[in-house]
Amino acid sequence: MQGRTCCCLTIMEYLSYLEDSHLLHFVPKFDYSQRKQLVNPRKVYAIDTGLVNVNSASFTDDSGRLLENMVYLHLRRQYKDIFYFSGKGECDFVAFHKGNMQVAIQVCYHLNADNLDRELNGMVEALDFFNCAEGLLVTHAQRDEFEKAGKRITVLPAHEYLI
Repeated sequence: MQGRTCCCLTIMEYLSYLEDSHLLHFVPKFDYSQRKQLVNPRKVYAIDTGLVNVNSASFTDDSGRLLENMVYLHLRRQYKDIFYFSGKGECDFVAFHKGNMQVAIQVCYHLNADNLDRELNGMVEALDFFNCAEGLLVTHAQRDEFEKAGKRITVLPAHEYLI
């Protein structure tokens, strides 16, 4: 068992090197407790998506993941404190400025009947938690607006959001 602990510590050390060299960024799960932020799983985003594509052995379409990565990089230029929110559902990003939540963003490559409830429910849960009235859902090319549980969710295509 001690070998496994050492191996995990080595992996964590290598990942911290990748973060320190700005190849990867890690986004923690939002929690008011910093200790819980450290122990909860973090999402990983690449600074250079081309490097990821060259080194990826994926045989599936990663368009959704790449879109989420692009939105993260855009948010990173605007906000220092970025988290993901997870409760019953998940909201991809909640960004803060000086301790105040500024924006909640969900990313979905293509909204359809199969994923609409999941995407909206995760967003509404985050908006309720932070007592916010509206959120943003970024897609590849769709534009729409939804009202759910008294919350307004604006759907924007990525090319408009990233301008």
